[in-house]
Amino acid sequence: MKSGLKIGVLAVQGAFIEHKRMLESLGCECVELRRKSDICDLDGLVLPGGESTVQGKLLRELDMFDELKERIANGLPVLATCAGLILLASHISNDDNVYFGTLPVTVKRNAYGRQLGSFSCKEDFAGREITQVFIRAPYIEKVLDDECEVLSQHEGFITAVRYKNQLAAAFHPELTEDRTVHQYFLDMISGK
Repeated sequence: MKSGLKIGVLAVQGAFIEHKRMLESLGCECVELRRKSDICDLDGLVLPGGESTVQGKLLRELDMFDELKERIANGLPVLATCAGLILLASHISNDDNVYFGTLPVTVKRNAYGRQLGSFSCKEDFAGREITQVFIRAPYIEKVLDDECEVLSQHEGFITAVRYKNQLAAAFHPELTEDRTVHQYFLDMISGK
C-alpha cells in the first residue's frame, strides 16, 4: 500500500522514530530531517513530541529554522504533536518564547504537570474515539482565529486543532497502534 507521499520527520530530538514507523506503515516514504541539507521536496512535515526548547534551539543551530518556517507559512502540510504544537503556536501563555508562530492558538506548556502528570484516555478526535497519550503535555487555552477548527478536547481543554495546512495535537498519536490521526494528516495532504 504505497501512498506515494514523501514526509519529512524532524529528527533532531524527541519521538520521531515512532512517527516514521506509523507513516511508513501507511505507505509513506519518510525522510529524517537532521540538518538543512536533508530538507528536500516534501509532501508533508512532522514536528514530533520531545522538548520544545531543545528542538527550537537545535533548529536554529542547524540552520533549519527559517527554511521550515517558510515552508509551513507557504502551505506545506504539517503534523505537530506535543512539543511540535508548542513550536507552531503563535502564543505560549507560560513562556516568553515563540518559535514558528504559524498556528493562531495560545498554548500552555506542561499544562498537565511534569512527567508524573502523564496519562492516557479515550477521547473523540474529528468524530472518532481514539486513545490519546499525554506526556508532560501542553493544551490549547484558546483559538485565535475562526478558521482554526477544534478536533479534540479533554476535560474542557482543547487538545487538537486544524488550521489550513497545520494539524496539531497535544497528545502522542504515534505511541498507540491507532492510525487515525496520521491517516487524517495524509488525507489532509491528499485533499480528501
